[in-house]
Amino acid sequence: MAEVRSLRHRDDTLVELMDDPRCDPAMLDRTYAQFGRVNAVVSNQRAVYRRWIRPRLSATATRRVLDVGAGGADVPRALLRWARADGLRLEVVAIDPDPRAFDWASRQPPVPGLVLRRAMSSELADAGERFTAVVSNHVLHHLDGRQLGALLADSERLARGGGVAVHGDIERSRLGYLGFALGTLPFTPNLLAGSYIRADGLTSIRRSHTAAELASMLPAGWRVRRGIPSRLEVVWGGDG
Repeated sequence: MAEVRSLRHRDDTLVELMDDPRCDPAMLDRTYAQFGRVNAVVSNQRAVYRRWIRPRLSATATRRVLDVGAGGADVPRALLRWARADGLRLEVVAIDPDPRAFDWASRQPPVPGLVLRRAMSSELADAGERFTAVVSNHVLHHLDGRQLGALLADSERLARGGGVAVHGDIERSRLGYLGFALGTLPFTPNLLAGSYIRADGLTSIRRSHTAAELASMLPAGWRVRRGIPSRLEVVWGGDG
């Protein structure tokens, strides 16, 4: 219960095991492989697609979406799958500066419309690239205040001209922590065995923000929306 009580304050001193460059490569690979299954339950990316991305897509012209910190690129693959099912044309540029993530994603079967790049958002913004939507999933809790400000500034440049930026993350709460701890416990010896999913998921929740904390850090033009389950969306542009 001490860990649950500690959720009153964000603990940004914690480091996720998979962020250690010396972490076990086999466990890291299994973690990337399991992200798709886990994100389908805890991230509600289908809601992000329906609200923010699908209304901006076209059946005749290809739109571009940027996924920042894409990891193993499970979210971009899901976005492309949903767009294809809806008869809409989409290209997703998935970027991550971590060579381990880029290498794992590059070894997976190719998907039409998926572009993998080992890059930072600032590199694309400096190059003058533009996107219909700029998104991220579970990135914000990794960032300090300076890094968060830089990502938001890059997102504005990348989405300007009518685009939208939506950065989704966990909302720190006792309910979310207990829900993830209890929900993943039965799968620890089987589906999640040999990965960092459960340990790093709990660490992520303790590193994450509340809605009020994030709102106090945002520059003008940005807003926080709550989602389900225990989700926050930091949004710029769009229709509110």
